[in-house]
Order: sequence, then structure tokens, then C-alpha cells
Amino acid sequence: MATETLTLGKAINRGLRRALEHDPKVVIMGEDVGKLGGVFRITDGLQKDFGENRVIDTPLAESGIIGTAVGLSIRGYRPICEIQFDGFVYPAYDQIVSQVAKMHYRSQGKVRVPMVIRIPFGGGIGAVEHHSESPEAYFAHTAGLKVVACSSPQDAYTMIQQAVASDDPVIFLEPKRRYHEKGQVDLDAPLGDAYPLHSARVVRPGRDATLLAYGPMVRTAMEAATAAEEDGRDLEVIDLRTLSPLDLGPVYESVKRTGRCVVVHEAPGNLGLGAEIAARITEECFYSLEAPVLRVTGFDTPYPAARLEEDYLPNLDRVLDGVDRTFGW
Repeated sequence: MATETLTLGKAINRGLRRALEHDPKVVIMGEDVGKLGGVFRITDGLQKDFGENRVIDTPLAESGIIGTAVGLSIRGYRPICEIQFDGFVYPAYDQIVSQVAKMHYRSQGKVRVPMVIRIPFGGGIGAVEHHSESPEAYFAHTAGLKVVACSSPQDAYTMIQQAVASDDPVIFLEPKRRYHEKGQVDLDAPLGDAYPLHSARVVRPGRDATLLAYGPMVRTAMEAATAAEEDGRDLEVIDLRTLSPLDLGPVYESVKRTGRCVVVHEAPGNLGLGAEIAARITEECFYSLEAPVLRVTGFDTPYPAARLEEDYLPNLDRVLDGVDRTFGW
């Protein structure tokens, strides 16, 4: 078993390399993904090794990137599109919602669009306007799209390959502030033996309350669970991993045991993923709940300037406050 310590960003790079090696129909497209290796260097070295016909530097036109990828995928290719920053995806939103998400349905199942749209998302890097957003709810709301978010190097490595192998279009969300965090990665793990792409995972067992998170907030939830031990509270942490379709079986099982649940995400609370999750938990686990399902989220404002970013993002104190409130019922 070849196990290495990799950053999350490097794990995605290795996963992309393995996908390119496995299938000659896989191509990577995006702004500066070739010689530069991407703004976060996620595609570093891939154009050198696989050539300009498979790792393609595109014009600065997100709608053109996605539109071209739609045509390629219909013709049998498996394009991987990189959107440089989350706030840059909106010019391509029409293509994603009107074409990528609808093509399979519109053709009555005759046409598939096997493509991956990689989007670095979330805050925490002190970036300027349009460089820190949380657009996941837009895509999770759109029928025809699969939406996933990795949170660890191992998941990043396997999930990107699983997404490329999928016959459905996948929005692949990467927590940009976690790109440099390290973890052990099994590079030889067969994808069939890896954790399924569209499944949640318990990352820390507990008995007193359930913390739900995804992407960059998983680490924050884990830190909160560790801190809560000082108060004698044993928190279970679940990494949702898949946002559409939601895999709530493990969540229901957990909440029926703990009776309490707090959902954490960076995106604004209004109509965010937490609202849908809270509604479903209430429907399924009503008689097991000891308190309402609570949410700890970003605020319902435009994403703030870098100097105010830490006041906007859910942090350890805000998550622990949510835990305190759920025990206050």
C-alpha cells in the first residue's frame, strides 16, 4: 500500500493525474491550468506530462469553458473544468443550469454529460471581492446536477477520481483555505473499495449531540468537538460530503441517538443547505429530538471585505455557542 502525506491540494493533483492516466478521454480545461498549473497550483505539472491537447489553457470566459465542455462530453470526452475562484462561476451559471443540468432530461436519457466542474469555494484566505463565495445552494437546488465537497486529502484524492468516472455532471467543491492542510493518503486504493462518492461519513463518534458540516467547516466542527470535551460533552461529527443528493441516513441514525443537532456551513443561513437539512431531520426524527435543529452559518450579507472575513465566518466560538443553545432546551 503506497501511503503518502499530502496536502489537500496536492491530493487533488494526484487524483487528476491518475484520472488522466486511466482514461485518454479525460481532459482538463480552465484559465491558466497549463503552464502556470492553476492559480492554486492544483494542476501543476499536468500539461508538461500530458500535453496541451489534454490540459488546455482557455480564454478568460467561464461560459465558453463550460459550453465547450458540454460539446466535448456529448462527444464522449470527460472534461474537467476549473473555475479559478467561486465568484467567477456566475458567468457560466446559465450554461450550467440550462445545458449541463438539463441535457440528460431533455434527451429523455439518450445523452449524458459526464463532466466535472471544480470550484474552490469558501473564505479564509483574505481575498478581494468575488474571490470568496459559498455558491453551493444554487447548484444543489438545480435538478440534474450532483454536488460534492471534499474536506480531507484522502477524500480529495478519491472523490475527484470518482467524480470524473461518474456519468453525471458533478460540481466538485474544494475548500480553498484547506488546500495546504496535510493528511495521509492511500494512493493505491481502488475506487471501488473507496468510500462511495455520494455518501456522508461519521468522522468522530459521539453520544450527546450531532454536529453536521461539509468542506471547510469539518475541521471547525472537529475542533469544537474537542473543545466541548472540557464541558463533559461528547459530540458526534458527520461530514456530509455530498450536498446533492443528500445522504441523510447516517444523520438520522445519529440524531435519533443524540437527540440534538447543529448544522454548520459558511454560506448564508437564508435558504442554505442547513435549512433543508433541518427540515428533513425534523420530519424524520421529530420524536427523538430534545431540541430544535439549530444552524450556525454565515450572515445574510454580501461576502465582506478581507479585514472583516473572520467576523463573518462561523468559528469555534460560534459553533460552541450553537452547541450550548441546543443543550439549553
